Amino acid sequence: MLPRFVKRILPVILALASCGRFADGNEAPAETNIDLDAIRERGFINALVDNNSYSYFIYRGRSMGFEYELLRLFANHLQVDLRIKIESGIEKAIDRLNQGDGDILAFPLAITSERTGRIRFTNPLFETHQVLVQRKPDNWRKLTADEVNRQLVRKPSELINREVFVRPNSSFEQRLRNLATETGGTIVIRTDSANASTEDLIKAVALGAIDFTVADQFVAQVNTGYYPNLDAETVLSLPQQIAWSVRTTSPQLLEAFNSWLVQVKREPTFMVIYNRYFKNPRTSLIRVQSDYSSLAGNKISPYDELIKQGAEKLGWDWRLLAAVIYQESKFDPEGESWAGAKGLMQLMPETAKRFGVNNPNDPNQSIRAGVNYLKHLDRYWLKEVSDESERIKFVLASYNAGLSHIIDARKLTIKYGGNPNAWSEVESYLLKKSDPAYYKDPLVMAGYCKCEEPVNYVKEIFERFEEYRMHITA
Repeated sequence: MLPRFVKRILPVILALASCGRFADGNEAPAETNIDLDAIRERGFINALVDNNSYSYFIYRGRSMGFEYELLRLFANHLQVDLRIKIESGIEKAIDRLNQGDGDILAFPLAITSERTGRIRFTNPLFETHQVLVQRKPDNWRKLTADEVNRQLVRKPSELINREVFVRPNSSFEQRLRNLATETGGTIVIRTDSANASTEDLIKAVALGAIDFTVADQFVAQVNTGYYPNLDAETVLSLPQQIAWSVRTTSPQLLEAFNSWLVQVKREPTFMVIYNRYFKNPRTSLIRVQSDYSSLAGNKISPYDELIKQGAEKLGWDWRLLAAVIYQESKFDPEGESWAGAKGLMQLMPETAKRFGVNNPNDPNQSIRAGVNYLKHLDRYWLKEVSDESERIKFVLASYNAGLSHIIDARKLTIKYGGNPNAWSEVESYLLKKSDPAYYKDPLVMAGYCKCEEPVNYVKEIFERFEEYRMHITA
């Protein structure tokens, strides 16, 4: 039989907890000794992150979060792609890091001597302190501040014989044990909810499932904006340094990150990102309550139903088509490019007219015409590329750059002995179309092309698609 406190919190935790998944849907071989040189050689860095309202989430089709934005900047600095892997448990995340499932653990971890033996901490990102999260009295709005304070725990000694729920093996658990020793009493520490995140436990306090939890002040501050009935003013620790971590076998990566962090902290960028997620509670509340946030709903855009109908005609996962539309217009139906492309799917006037668009800013017309154009391109490439996943890449590149440039690149691939049905080989010749030795070849009909854009277009759409798959159900 489950203990009473587990029964009390279990429904809340099961509803809120998230599970670890890979961004690409597949488990890659573990690489426990890989360091910076090898990361650069393979072209991407694997980052382990938590899915919560401040680290990483999707809002209106866009990936956001403090950890995510810094990771994106760091990956750009290294000139590699970023691959996100989600994990909510601290111990699981550390294990996955050391097993090679990630290269960097982008969790806001308190630097502790116990953890230093298993991982290498980066230089601190910032300082915080631990606070007690508790509910205000039910009638708190009618009380004075002094009356509210008298009913709240304001000294650690007042936690003696109280139940406090925290994440297992966390710095919060260790701090409570130290407080029990310091106060000479017993604090009933509950750590049974292994899959619960700190935000899960904070919400459980707000909903009345539990009475107390402990959180870092910056996390508690964000969440008190969501739940005005919470108090997080009781400080339980001295200031603590918050950092990310890497494996002990990655000294090059650690040095590169620390050097980059010094640089980025000299610029306004770091504090702009920090303030966006930790100092703007009203905006955070709007995001977390939105149907278009992966934290609260299962929608990507206001046009999801139209996108699903179009994806069904294409035979695509609707989240892939959504990724295309985000890439084209960021879901702005009034959007217009410098070249004159308009609407959600950024159709050029002649293409829009060909596929029956009277009003390019009408979402229904734009998506319908865009889908029909994609179907047209798919019919062409079906004659050449039988593998569906590869064919989609040819279709997307043709949508962006035009069919002729992709045909040229495929001809060059054949001429130089490559596989014309593998996008990874064809894209390399597409990039060569800015070189006279290639674009002046008699085989080439469309001529010069500065084709980094379609190559990046395909890559970025698939990256976004994988992120949508992590957060949004089909």
